[in-house]
Amino acid sequence: MSYQAPLRDMHFVLHELFDVSAHCELLGNGLDRELIDGVLEEAAAFTAHEVAPLNRNSDEEGCQLVDGNVTTPKGFRAAYKQFVENGWASMTGPVEFGGQGFPQLVACNFHEMLMSASLSFRVYSGLTEGAVLALHKHGSAELQSAYLGKMVSGEWTGTMCLTEPQAGTDLALLRTKAEPQADGSYRISGSKIFISGGEQDLSDNIIHLVLARLPDAPAGVKGISLFLVPKVLPDAARNALSCGAIEHKMGIKGASTCVMNFDGATGWLIGDANQGLACMFTMMNDARFQVGLQGLGIAEAAFQGALRYARERLQSRSLTGAQQPEKAADPIIVHPDVRRMLLTQKTLVEGSRMLAAYTARQLDLEHGHPDTAARKAAGTRAALLIPIVKAFFTDMGQEVSSHAVQVYGGHGFIREWGMEQLMRDSRITQLYEGTNGIQALDLIRRKLLGDGGGELTALIGEFSELASSLAQRPALAEMASVVGTRLVEWRELAGEVIAMSQRDAQEIGACSVDFLQYSAYALLAGLWLHAATRAQDALDAGTGEQAFYQAKLHSAAFYLRRVLPRASSHREALLGGAECLMAMPEESFAF
Repeated sequence: MSYQAPLRDMHFVLHELFDVSAHCELLGNGLDRELIDGVLEEAAAFTAHEVAPLNRNSDEEGCQLVDGNVTTPKGFRAAYKQFVENGWASMTGPVEFGGQGFPQLVACNFHEMLMSASLSFRVYSGLTEGAVLALHKHGSAELQSAYLGKMVSGEWTGTMCLTEPQAGTDLALLRTKAEPQADGSYRISGSKIFISGGEQDLSDNIIHLVLARLPDAPAGVKGISLFLVPKVLPDAARNALSCGAIEHKMGIKGASTCVMNFDGATGWLIGDANQGLACMFTMMNDARFQVGLQGLGIAEAAFQGALRYARERLQSRSLTGAQQPEKAADPIIVHPDVRRMLLTQKTLVEGSRMLAAYTARQLDLEHGHPDTAARKAAGTRAALLIPIVKAFFTDMGQEVSSHAVQVYGGHGFIREWGMEQLMRDSRITQLYEGTNGIQALDLIRRKLLGDGGGELTALIGEFSELASSLAQRPALAEMASVVGTRLVEWRELAGEVIAMSQRDAQEIGACSVDFLQYSAYALLAGLWLHAATRAQDALDAGTGEQAFYQAKLHSAAFYLRRVLPRASSHREALLGGAECLMAMPEESFAF
């Protein structure tokens, strides 16, 4: 299937909703609208012409492991070489190490394009960017000098080695050992599983960031340290590590997912001893945002495929009579149920793109705002949003892909049309970098209960202010009322969740997923109101592209009438409580 980056919608989000030029001026990076748009146009061309054509073959061919060496699918090496040579790998890297320092608000659009074009291809570079963040923030000057330049350029890639056979979500069970050596290095021994890009033929070196325990480390997560363990050592010798196997997966078959064995491999400590988890969270937060973008990218590709097919496929006549009587039948886009699926796809994708940009903006401000207090505030807001973005976007990607299969009918179930691959590829996004259930627990335990709902109240207040300001504006008053009412309910529901969780700890797990879903639907409602306001402003001013702005108003109305009501079902389920989940004895589950 083909892919075309949704540049017009990206421009709307960047320039008309979030004023990216003013954002860049605040950050002091010297980027202007002309440069940003030019970069995204080149990004659109690269992803459409160089990356997207690889996607189908990567699924058919997969990766191959022979004598410890992994071969990526045909075309990946050439495309990755071009990716590096054209500077795409260094887009967000720190300037002092050869990076271009693009803000996330801009870069997230290119990253979405990569996810849409080929999620397997994007996996290799995505984790490298996270490893760069962790090393740049926590690594010693010596490690940074030795490794960051080539990692930023993409000449070397990076991985994140956390999971072990017995230690997935619960890293307290981690067993990999690190033994200190006289020269200040460490010998790393143990096995890691599910390591994306752990071995591949794209880069000259692979820099593994590995969680391990020192001999005198305390038990639990407080005894974990982070180490840099390169595939190739500074003296050009091969390190004592190897790929023992690659997983045979449901999807993303072009991304090598490896079992990595560390047999006394040489590594160096990153950050302080026993503080590895804190260091790794720098990388994990970026990874979770990026996985959210994976869900968004897959969803955009699925929507494009479904829309293209719905316009071309002729089946039956419209319920109101023939719409194209010169043809044997009408295109299926005339049928209400197909319209329902397409509009659901469109409004979830475009709404999520707005939330991605809103979150990216907070990430930028957290690191680059000139005011210390503003940086801290942005960091708190980003931390609240990350679990919502990761979980909701990836659930959304699976739903939108499923709708695409349905729009195609029987052809959606056939491999050559590409929809079933998107559905398989998207499924992993709900699992890795912390399952969506874990994201929901994080939202409740660390974010909502952590400050008694203070930051969530501030977020709700921001959108409530927008809704209130539109109460006297006839074209938008009804939408504003719907959104305002839902925001009040969201605030009240948060209070109920806090009270329930304080009465019974089981309620935290029982209500977390439904609360996250409710929060996401309410957030998108606020963002759709923002989009509708800008669209109405443009129409009132007589701006060109009337059809584009009118479509935004139609989309906002559809979202509020047909998608937002889902939040009510999550509220009702949440209020059902934990008792009905936990009362039945375990043995009663038997069949």
